[in-house]
Amino acid sequence: MTKLILETDNNWTKRKIKTVLNTEKELIKRAINRAQIKLNEFENKYGKLDREKLYGKVDDMELIEWEGEIETLERLERNLSSIEEITFEYK
Repeated sequence: MTKLILETDNNWTKRKIKTVLNTEKELIKRAINRAQIKLNEFENKYGKLDREKLYGKVDDMELIEWEGEIETLERLERNLSSIEEITFEYK
């Protein structure tokens, strides 16, 4: 859990910080959606990722891209979770 302690009496600053975090959250959600679409395309074409089963049947670069999308999706989901757990405390 992340707690953001903001010491200001400026309402604009408070709103701006929340807006920036919400914008980042929306950008991450869009990136997650794009990664999921790519992964769905791979899975529709080849089924679930199984290197041994697909070895020799799928271009190696395509497998690397597939694995990269999985890693990207996992990282994006961690980042989204991190932003969503931020709580604000104002002083």
